[in-house]
Amino acid sequence: MKAGDIKNVGVLGAGTMGHGIAQVAAAGGLSVILYDIEGGFLERARARIARSLERLVKHEKMTDAEASQARERIRTTLELEEACREADIVIEAIPEVLELKQKVFAQVDEFSPAHAILASNTSQLSVTTLAAATRRPGQVIGMHWFNPPPLMKLIEIVVAVQTSPETLETVKELSRRLGKTPVVCRDAQGFITTRALTAFLVECYRIYEEGVASAEDIDEAIRLGLNHPMGPLQLSDFVGLDTIAHICDSLVVAYGDRFRPPQTLVNLVRAGRHGAKSGRGFFSHEKK
Repeated sequence: MKAGDIKNVGVLGAGTMGHGIAQVAAAGGLSVILYDIEGGFLERARARIARSLERLVKHEKMTDAEASQARERIRTTLELEEACREADIVIEAIPEVLELKQKVFAQVDEFSPAHAILASNTSQLSVTTLAAATRRPGQVIGMHWFNPPPLMKLIEIVVAVQTSPETLETVKELSRRLGKTPVVCRDAQGFITTRALTAFLVECYRIYEEGVASAEDIDEAIRLGLNHPMGPLQLSDFVGLDTIAHICDSLVVAYGDRFRPPQTLVNLVRAGRHGAKSGRGFFSHEKK
């Protein structure tokens, strides 16, 4: 199957990544069914997509007509089978829990047409393991998008042991068709970006923990000295400290102590200070 043959997309998970992926696919002319387990999640996703499209129109990145057409191409469902039934590609963007993803991939494999590609938006889990949960391992691939999907240009394509060359070429071509730049890596824990970013973040936590500088000054130094759009500790708060700690633990298993989370990170997570979503992390995010 060629990328040009892809007309219908099932997106699983209506969170930040899922609804953003759905928006990009719809803006690219594809019909999208966005799935989640609760109607409230889908309602919020629709509202966020509408606001995002409005911003793009305001900044003259698309016309009113194009935004309207993109919205009309997105349907929502609470039924996994409906999201998969006519899909040419299914893109999974559910929580980063390997056992959950394996279960969902087995179901998606059952519900999807024989020709469909099954892609995971995982940022660090084994795509090879997900492929093994299906009867079509050659059509399983990693398709790691970046936040927010409508603005970020990169898609990290992860090739499982079983992924066929045809699947790889189709997903690369599809990524370009949607206005993204694909890079390809093999299925190694953390891939390229998560592995590199986590190593960087862990060292910044150590600098903070050792009292070398304050959180504010660390972030200011990285923003101004290295030209990062956001400081590493602020970024961590927005990603979620619990999420980063979980990623660190996974990378420790693969690569050893260089990824072991410093005690400061561990204690913040134990205290329930997970970052912006809990109101406090390295910084306060409580509404005034």
